[in-house]
Amino acid sequence: MKKTYRGSCHCGAVRFEADIDLEAGTGKCNCSICAKIRNWSAHGKPQDLRVLCGEDNLADYQFGSKQGHHLFCKTCGVRPFGRGYVEQIGGDYVSVNLGALDDVDLAELAAAPVRYMDGRDNNWFEPPAVTSYL
Repeated sequence: MKKTYRGSCHCGAVRFEADIDLEAGTGKCNCSICAKIRNWSAHGKPQDLRVLCGEDNLADYQFGSKQGHHLFCKTCGVRPFGRGYVEQIGGDYVSVNLGALDDVDLAELAAAPVRYMDGRDNNWFEPPAVTSYL
């Protein structure tokens, strides 16, 4: 069941709220960017995310297929969420960095199922052989 969480970047310039169903699962990936930032996220539809302030303080980084907008705060560098379009996962999406949630109960995070994706080998719908470093 979806629950509304509030989140922010480290300096507080970017604040948002997002409707997330942690019980539906979260994701960790070993692709080049996710592995470097140790990304742990939950996906939803664009209407599940509302930027409360700081949209103008977000910078956008894209690479590869340019399907994802990897957004980060221009002041502190934290990546609170991203946006994109990937047909295979239903089109438009938002990806919320679970580490940027300010009011999530740590027990909820610990209980959330994690799905691992092998982006490094472009095998997105299968887990990589080793996941302990993610």
